[in-house]
Amino acid sequence: MRSSRTKAAVLSVLLLTALTLCCAAPALAEQDGEPLTVGVPANRCPVFYLDADTHEIAGIGVDLMRAAAEAAGYAVSFRTIEEKTLKDALDNPAYDVIMPFGSAIPSASGRPSVLSDALTQTPMTLVTEGGRKQMPALNQLRVGMLRSMSGAAETVRQMHPGIEISMYETMDACVAALRAGRVDALLHNSYVWSYVLQKPAYSDLTVQPAAMFSMDFRAGTLDTPAGRAIMERLNGGIAALSDTQRQAIVLDHTSRRLYRYDFSDYLHQYGLILLLIALLFMALGTIAVQKRRALRLEQEKKLRQLIDHDELTGALSLVGFRKHAAELLTAHPDVPYLLVYGNIKNFKYINDSLGRTAGDELLRFWAEKTQGILSEEEAMGRVEADHFAVLRRAGGDEKTRQDDQHVIDSVRNYFIDRGKENRVQVCGGVYVLTPEDYRKIDVNRMLDYARVAEKRVRDTLKDGYEFYNPEQWEKGKRVADVVNQLPAAIRSGEIQVWYQPQADCEKGKYDGAEALCRWNHSKLGWLNPAEFIPTLEDAGLIFDLDCFVWDRVCQDLRRWNEQGKRRAVSVNLSRRDIRPDRDIPGHFTGLVKAYGLSPSQLHIEITETAFAENPDLLISTTVKLREAGFEVEMDDFGSGYSSLHMLKEVPVDRIKLDLHFLTGTGDAQKGRVIISYIIQMVRSLGMRLIAEGVETAEQAQFLQSRGCTEIQGYYFCKPLPVEQFEQLNEEIPAPAREQ
Repeated sequence: MRSSRTKAAVLSVLLLTALTLCCAAPALAEQDGEPLTVGVPANRCPVFYLDADTHEIAGIGVDLMRAAAEAAGYAVSFRTIEEKTLKDALDNPAYDVIMPFGSAIPSASGRPSVLSDALTQTPMTLVTEGGRKQMPALNQLRVGMLRSMSGAAETVRQMHPGIEISMYETMDACVAALRAGRVDALLHNSYVWSYVLQKPAYSDLTVQPAAMFSMDFRAGTLDTPAGRAIMERLNGGIAALSDTQRQAIVLDHTSRRLYRYDFSDYLHQYGLILLLIALLFMALGTIAVQKRRALRLEQEKKLRQLIDHDELTGALSLVGFRKHAAELLTAHPDVPYLLVYGNIKNFKYINDSLGRTAGDELLRFWAEKTQGILSEEEAMGRVEADHFAVLRRAGGDEKTRQDDQHVIDSVRNYFIDRGKENRVQVCGGVYVLTPEDYRKIDVNRMLDYARVAEKRVRDTLKDGYEFYNPEQWEKGKRVADVVNQLPAAIRSGEIQVWYQPQADCEKGKYDGAEALCRWNHSKLGWLNPAEFIPTLEDAGLIFDLDCFVWDRVCQDLRRWNEQGKRRAVSVNLSRRDIRPDRDIPGHFTGLVKAYGLSPSQLHIEITETAFAENPDLLISTTVKLREAGFEVEMDDFGSGYSSLHMLKEVPVDRIKLDLHFLTGTGDAQKGRVIISYIIQMVRSLGMRLIAEGVETAEQAQFLQSRGCTEIQGYYFCKPLPVEQFEQLNEEIPAPAREQ
């Protein structure tokens, strides 16, 4: 109890003394005396700092020096040191005295310094990260200090040889080095730590009291007669300070709440709360924005619904139909479409006699029946009143009859089926889209054409439908028959592989063949390849046909190999077969492996125009085919306009010469000259040559006379079914051989 009372009494005395000194300070400052300018740092609160209220330099060091200086008869003033270190400040004549020093150090220019007696002892403390309890000896530590404490750092090195000290510009840099493990601890006086560690971001730092030691707290100046005189005079004032005064000054500043939070402190301490609040506001804002956006989109959707759809029938409006029809034609350029325009004759009579409600129900019924048979690739729109338009995929006469029965007959009998003697007359016009319609999409123009056909029906006082362009309809039906029938034709055997022999006049026998496709259509009869091959190319189905032909050829080659008749066959590779996403060389390699063939038995024919259309992809495909062992032929050479360029760029094994120069119009003699030089040029390039389409003895004789001995054409042999080709005598008939 006595001890507690003693401590309380001492504390009371210290507080009373501190209050007395604070009250007396202004009075002392007003006393006359010799001026003394003291340079101090202003960033070591509470030892030295700028008072937030008076904006003057304050702190433990300031009050100690003021008391000692005034006791020595000086009128003291304090200035903030602008230099980075005390060494630099020593060389500045603007300061009479510099603070604080622990021991004498030379100035930046190398001049010695002289120090005063110790104003007090400052406790130096190490701070570490976390709860580190065991610390190495001081002379084995890596310590971080502020660069402005370079003088104190030299004193520490003298006191603890072996200590490794790293200097940093700011306290944040010191702490970052500690957290990164570049130093073991940070060193500063305990008074400063009591201030610095109030920062929330430094809450993980811990004072190591066991590592505390004391350093003198002195003033200093250059070691000159004037400097020594100032120090000697100051020492007298320092000696006059009592321990009670010193303790009161320290207590006065260390008991104040000097640390003030900045934004980063609040952010660190309340960051999670602020983040949650910010996220809450963002979420509320996002919800509000999304709600407004959803409302706007809903309003736009309703507006588009009103604009693009007919309220009565649910079908597209004229605006919506035009838009959707254009989108479908753009997305499906290879689909054959027709556009139907229809209306009800004397619809006004229905409204007048049966009532508007009955007329509206009829229109809704028509729209419902029509939309029930449409796919996603088709569209229906109510153009106006009782006028409807339908974009329908073409499907031939059978599909048209089904549509007529399912929709039109139902509309015709709508009132009859409901017990009324009113037969509805429906007039329709059909416009079959042409290739030009896909290149330049104009739905209004197509509607006009269909409307013209519909008017012709309406003007005859009959009902039914009529085509605007019947020839296009017939063509479209034929295309549909070809495209739709392909899979069944392959399965049923309608499509056959025939072979046209290739004659080698020098050897006097047939030496190979070209595989050709023939189609005996179940409804259309024998189809010309010039008709169905381009149709299948446009429909994207030519690869299916070609794969069938290649596979059948490989089957025949294997059978012939087993019979001891080794042959080579040329097969056609369509320009539409070659795409970046399709491995043609790999496909052929897989075929010959599956059937046990040699790649040299398949000659791959690619037309010259195909190389001109997509040269890079075609050339790379050709290179890979030849690397795999296949022979590549350029077909129809001479029929295009880039032949010479292609000869230079494209690596092929054989040229198939088109006889256009001999059979076409123009000067026949010039044609023979051109053919002669083409043969000479191809042979000089080291390529083989075969002429195709030879039909007369004169043509065959001319070609042989110019050095082209491989010939294909009707003069030697027409294309044959596989059974007849297998029975063909390999020897060329004498009349043909003796040209």
